[in-house]
Order: sequence, then structure tokens, then C-alpha cells
Amino acid sequence: MKSRFFSSLMLITVLAALLHLSGMQSQNVWAQDKPTPTYKYCHLCDQMVAQAVVRVLLFWMDGCPHCHEVIDNVLPPLRQQYGRQLEIRMIEISTKEDIDRLYEIGAGYGLKPEQIGVPFMIIGDQVLIGSRQIPDELPGLIERYLKLGGVDYPQLPQLASFSSAAQQSPTQTTPQPATVAPTALAIGQPQAIEPEQPVRSAPKSSGFTLAIIILVGMVLVLLYGIVAIAMNKAIVISERFDRYAFPILSLLGLAVALYLSYVETQEVPAICGPVGDCNAVQQSQYAKLFGLLPVGVLGAVGYIAILFVWFWSRYRNDWLAQKSPLALFVMTLFGLLFSIYLTYLEPFVIKAVCAWCLTSAVIMSLLYFLSIYPLVKQWQTEFESEGSEFEIKES
Repeated sequence: MKSRFFSSLMLITVLAALLHLSGMQSQNVWAQDKPTPTYKYCHLCDQMVAQAVVRVLLFWMDGCPHCHEVIDNVLPPLRQQYGRQLEIRMIEISTKEDIDRLYEIGAGYGLKPEQIGVPFMIIGDQVLIGSRQIPDELPGLIERYLKLGGVDYPQLPQLASFSSAAQQSPTQTTPQPATVAPTALAIGQPQAIEPEQPVRSAPKSSGFTLAIIILVGMVLVLLYGIVAIAMNKAIVISERFDRYAFPILSLLGLAVALYLSYVETQEVPAICGPVGDCNAVQQSQYAKLFGLLPVGVLGAVGYIAILFVWFWSRYRNDWLAQKSPLALFVMTLFGLLFSIYLTYLEPFVIKAVCAWCLTSAVIMSLLYFLSIYPLVKQWQTEFESEGSEFEIKES
């Protein structure tokens, strides 16, 4: 009887010890999910009081106007308001490999490549994209996580591989945590990244080769036009073909320009397809002329003007209709030169290619090609008419 009593007592003691150890372990795990709190001095209670800390990741790209809008105008007031309770780690996207890693991170949150762009912010289990969503939702999320005791950086294995991970962005003034490796998410949701979750691959083709081929083709078309005008001789294009090809191409170009205008003005991700990275191009500083006018809007205005002059020449017989071949040539020449400039920027300066922009460049090149023969034909007719009048006067 005594042996059974002592055996039961020992079993209860062992179980109590195990429960105590498991409780301590669970407390340690919970502590890892929370960032190390900051402290401020309480003058009333004469002691240090812990403060919750919210840590945020921001992916940005140099030359992106939306990124600089967030960095220069949205974050400073929040930093001033929350002080040491808000820490923002900024990761610059500067290489193609960085873009691929950002796609991987976005895929872990259930985002498709065409939905991902910069500025790209992660706070807790939430993803904010763009210079509209971030200022609209970030303040409320900061308050929410502060009430929950703070939130640490998400655990993203890709962070250590970013080219700017080892250095701090000069625009960041918030103190950083001592360790680079972030801890786990404070609030686990199905959208959080899990190691076993398959990662969607980034676009397979950068489109650089295609952009360079199109660039060379545009230069050749430009040179052909110069030679044709100088020699007053061009490739003959039938009236029937020009009657349908010119307006159809112009309408297609207008549709592309209107879509790009929508993307640029509404700050929504562009649907790029398997070639290039349209969003990187649209978010670069070259997406706006003089930093004000979106290039897509300028293109739409150009295509509308081209269509107007073409239709005017078909249904009117006044001075503008007579000068329409020259007007169409000049407008398409300007469009071609501007397209050459933009196409050069994509692979050599921006380091990203926009399939929509390349489509517009090809359309403008074809319109320029079609505008050459009507102008040369009109000049030939005028020269022949002037020659006939001269012969009549001589006789």
C-alpha cells in the first residue's frame, strides 16, 4: 500500500514538473513572436514602462515616383508621431534578381506577378502596395498592432539575398534591430509565407533581346524615311491597303495608350504577360514627361491627333486635307523618335521592358512607314504639275 502511495506521489511530481517546463517553453515561444519592447520613463510611477514596437518592411526602387511619395511624404509624419515605437526597414530593389525575389515574396502572400509593384510594404500579416493604399491603411494597421503588443518583421528567407540587405537606405532614420534575421509573424494567417508553399516563378523572359531587335528595326525604318524623302522615291503602297491599315493601326495604338494611361493615372498593376516587367517601367521616373504628364496620356493624345488628321483628309478637301500627308508624316516621325528614345531606356537604363510599350513602338513605326509614300506621291505630283506649267509658259 505504501509503495503504491509513493509511486503515485512520484508520478504526480513528475507530471507537475513536465507541465511547469512546458509552460516555460510556451512562454519563450510567445516571447519570440513579439518584438523587444522599447521603454520610456514614467514620472508618476517613477519607473521604466515598456512600449510596444511595430516593425515594417518597405521594398522600394530608386526613380520610382510612387516610392518617393511614400518615403518623403507619408512616412516622416508617422515616424514623428510614433517615435521609437515604429521601425521601418527599407529594402531597395536594384537588380533583376531583386525583382525575382520580390515576386517570390508576393507569391507567398497569394499575389500574382501582375499584382506586385513598388512601393511594396509588409506589416504583420498585411501587404500594402502603392502610394494610395499605404497612406490609406498604414496608420490604422500601426494602431492595431500597437494595441496587440507590437509586431516584428516577417520571417522571409529571401531578405538576406537582396543586394541592399547589407546596407541601410540613406532615407531611413529609424533605429534598426540588432539582428538581421526577422522573427516569425506575430499573427499567423493562411496568407503568411510557409516553407513548403510552392513559389511562383518570375517572368521567364526579360524581353531585352526583343526590345533591342525592335529598337534596331525602328532605326532602320527611320533611315528609310529620310532616304525616301531625300530622293523623293518610296515603296509603293496601294490605296486600298492604306485605307484600312492606317486607321486600324491607329485605333490599336490608341487602345494601348489608353490602357497605359489607366495604369499610370490609377496606379494599378499592369498585366504584362510572359515577357518583361511592365510595372517596373511604369513606376520608373521615365513614365512621366517632365515628372508631370504620363507618357501613356501623351501617346493617347498623339494617336487621337493622327486619327483626326487621317479622317479629315478622307472626307474634306480644304487646306488641312491637302496638307494632311505632310502633317501625318511629321506626327508619326515625332512619335517614332520618341518611341526610339523610350525603347532605348528600357533595356539600357531602366533595366526592365514593357510589352505594351514595345507594342506601341511597333505600331508607331508602321504608321510612320505608311505615311511616307502618300507624302512622296503628293510631292511628285506637285513637281510634275509645276514642270507642266513651266513647259506651257515656255511654249
